[in-house]
Amino acid sequence: MPRVGLTPERLVDAAAEIADTEGLPAVTASAVARRFGVATASVYAHVGGTPDLRTGVCLRALEEMAERLADALAGRSRRAALTALAATYRDYAHEHPGRYAASRTPLTPAQAARSAGPRHAALTQAVLEGYGVDGDDLVHGVRVVGALVHGFVDLEASGSFDHSTPAAGASLERALDGLDAMLRGWAATTTTTEPEEGR
Repeated sequence: MPRVGLTPERLVDAAAEIADTEGLPAVTASAVARRFGVATASVYAHVGGTPDLRTGVCLRALEEMAERLADALAGRSRRAALTALAATYRDYAHEHPGRYAASRTPLTPAQAARSAGPRHAALTQAVLEGYGVDGDDLVHGVRVVGALVHGFVDLEASGSFDHSTPAAGASLERALDGLDAMLRGWAATTTTTEPEEGR
């Protein structure tokens, strides 16, 4: 079988397909090489091996989710925006389980800076600003929203909710109701007053 014009992008394409069909741990340089019918050394001529391939899938997933998220949030605010945000990540995880898992891969500061990660943060900040959250609280808010949504999606993806009722989606709606209520009161309850000494 002839080499089919190997490029880093095509190798990441193959790695992403393997991640979704076989799981992220199955993404290796040798597995990708087999997809193209070439020696593993041919893969190393274009990428730095398995870690680079998995990072590539991570970056691809972050970019794809950012595009979806921007579309989903357009024209929505507050509770509707929270629903759209959570649904975007959850639906992506269902459709592309391996890519979503890859998106949780830790990145170096340089990799993170050139990724779509900052765009995710900016989009989440826009949702929070609709609640009047601003300043340093935006950072806290992004972390809280991310912890709830990604924590839920990660647990669901691992099968943690498979053996109980009601359906997981109903639990997510309850969680979003609570998050919405918390964010509505966030700006009003935020204080910079230092606690009195001895308290």
